[in-house]
Amino acid sequence: MSTALAPDGRLRCSWCLATPQYLAYHDDEWGFPVIEDRRLFEKLCLEGFQAGLSWRTILEKRENFRHAFAGFDIEVLAAWGAPEVERLLQDAGIVRHRGKIESVLNNARRAQELVRDEGSLAAWIWRHEPAAAEQAAHQGVTTSPTSIQLSKALKKRGFSFVGPTTVHAFLQSMGLINDHAENCVVRGQVDAARAALRRPG
Repeated sequence: MSTALAPDGRLRCSWCLATPQYLAYHDDEWGFPVIEDRRLFEKLCLEGFQAGLSWRTILEKRENFRHAFAGFDIEVLAAWGAPEVERLLQDAGIVRHRGKIESVLNNARRAQELVRDEGSLAAWIWRHEPAAAEQAAHQGVTTSPTSIQLSKALKKRGFSFVGPTTVHAFLQSMGLINDHAENCVVRGQVDAARAALRRPG
């Protein structure tokens, strides 16, 4: 992954310099480890909405998504059905794709089952964290052995819109791998956050 000079004169992953919004997301969120079920579920859903679109589109609508989907509360969404789908299809603030909207509600029910079986969504997802030796091999790619494995595991549990590319982007953003470029100023911060993290389990 390449780097470029940001407005403050420090090197960052070049992709984040496209917009100020990307830069803030890169510096404050992308790659920092997340162990809260709701945030993990939200990101998995938003990555599913991104399929075929740009992350910029989703990021610009993220607050609208949060409002429309009850803050991505798994218990609330698991109880929604056809009336809510029809209402969401009229919401111009989100991506109005029936399959992706229905997927969020399905995935909430699957997440609910997973929490009952495993204790938490976070504990189960973090069991798929790549070993240290694999981390470098995952940098700068769009799929990885781990994303393929996790995608299969999610699909086996009934989740949808969780292909290997979607799942790899999820792993990058939620800090299960550090995909910041080697000389990106944020890479060390993410490494420190990962080193200090108490993995759920």
